[in-house]
Amino acid sequence: MYLFIQKHETVTTQELVEEFGTTERTIQRDLNILHYNELVESPERGLWTVTNKKVKRSS
Repeated sequence: MYLFIQKHETVTTQELVEEFGTTERTIQRDLNILHYNELVESPERGLWTVTNKKVKRSS
């Protein structure tokens, strides 16, 4: 989900629901975890973007 948001720069919760084929509640739980870890932020209700926090990705 993080990589999807990063690729698209700004996405809506509904776009994530459609992309991952799951419920809005599940998406919201995952976004809450990413937000808690300061990886995403919501500049406006229902919109999500990644933060500038460095993320180590495995190959």
